[in-house]
Amino acid sequence: MSPDGGRRPPGGEPTSRARRCEHEFLGRVPYEEATHLQQACARRLKEQGAPERLLLLEHPPVITLGRNARDGDLLLDRGVLEARGIAVARTDRGGQVTYHGPGQLVGYPILNLSPDRRDVGRYLRDLEEVLIRTLRRFDIAAGRRGGLTGVWVGPAKIAAIGVHLSRWVTTHGFALNVGTDLSHFSFIVPCGIRHLGVTSMEQLLGRRVTLAGVAAVLVPEF
Repeated sequence: MSPDGGRRPPGGEPTSRARRCEHEFLGRVPYEEATHLQQACARRLKEQGAPERLLLLEHPPVITLGRNARDGDLLLDRGVLEARGIAVARTDRGGQVTYHGPGQLVGYPILNLSPDRRDVGRYLRDLEEVLIRTLRRFDIAAGRRGGLTGVWVGPAKIAAIGVHLSRWVTTHGFALNVGTDLSHFSFIVPCGIRHLGVTSMEQLLGRRVTLAGVAAVLVPEF
């Protein structure tokens, strides 16, 4: 994402210079390990001016509870979930509850929004736009729903977004359902929304799609 969204003053140069953003696809990473990695990257960015980064990966099955999670968002007891191999973790991102698991492309941008991108709402819309453009490359017509964060195909959510900012440095990010086991969403109230469903790229396309292949398409859109 360019800092100025590509806007130029009439007859002039871009209003701010693009900054370097490294990216890497890490494969499957446990949620706690990925959290520590994000925190280390954010700390180096704040304290040492390290490059901004986009971490792309997938998690083993885990349900994460955001800052606004409510008791009723989990539909099964934690012990039952863990017996099924699904961990439960609290997190400092915004939002309520979501599921991460194999076949889901998770993106953690570690960016410094200061001084020229200090607009949380715009940052969320930018992440949505990255996902919408990526899905368009696969001939999936995705979009937004008024008043709801995330990316949708009709009444079904295909990507969730939840972020955390500290001194304008971002952690957490987005989760795109590529070939996710959608049955695991039945154990929660996804993002606190009871009346809408979830979908995945493979469900919509009727064929297998690799995470690495989607990541390769997403990076230039980002």
